[in-house]
Amino acid sequence: MDTSHPLPPDAERPLLAVDVVIFSLRQRDLQLLLVRRRYPPFKGRWAIPGGFVHVAESLEQAARRELEEETGVHAVYLEQLYTFGEPRRDPRGRVISVAYVALVPADVTARAGDDAAQADWHSAHALPALAFDHAEIVQYALQRLRYKLEYTAVGFELLPHEFTLSELQAAYETVLGERLDKRNFRRRLLEAGILEETERYREGESQGRPARLYRYRRDAVTEVKARRLFP
Repeated sequence: MDTSHPLPPDAERPLLAVDVVIFSLRQRDLQLLLVRRRYPPFKGRWAIPGGFVHVAESLEQAARRELEEETGVHAVYLEQLYTFGEPRRDPRGRVISVAYVALVPADVTARAGDDAAQADWHSAHALPALAFDHAEIVQYALQRLRYKLEYTAVGFELLPHEFTLSELQAAYETVLGERLDKRNFRRRLLEAGILEETERYREGESQGRPARLYRYRRDAVTEVKARRLFP
């Protein structure tokens, strides 16, 4: 580091923030949790949860804190996404944001808190106008989620602890936005060895016949190369 030219005392220093794109499968749709901003800038506009990082906390701690403060959601799968730092992305000044992706099952509830006037779920395919550069962040997060679904088992974070194969296939199809061949999906997923059968069934899923419930094997290898599994 070159310290021969130190910054003057009045030089503007960038602020560091975190933003969280939180996805869930609800009503057979991939949905996104948004908060309506209570204060300027973009007062009244929908946004993804987020805020400034405190000096004494890590980035992930800040992301989890902001998510819980603004939506009440906690203890979720969280993964760092990307850093967004376009100089004019925030009208308040130079703000660099580290974005995260969170995935939750459909039974997770949300409530508005902190500086959020409202918290609600929206279809990822029909979003309202968003504050700041959050539309860009959401689009990047959706692209990354689809990509990761093709080679990891991250999609299981969107499902309940136990699920049928039909529910699992529907989840993959909803996120990927395409139909998958039922026979190949089931055969190759079972061959991958990342699922285990339970002794329980879901009643009446197909022509009145109960469907077996499965769960994800936490000790299984997560790299599953889904595009090879589901051509």
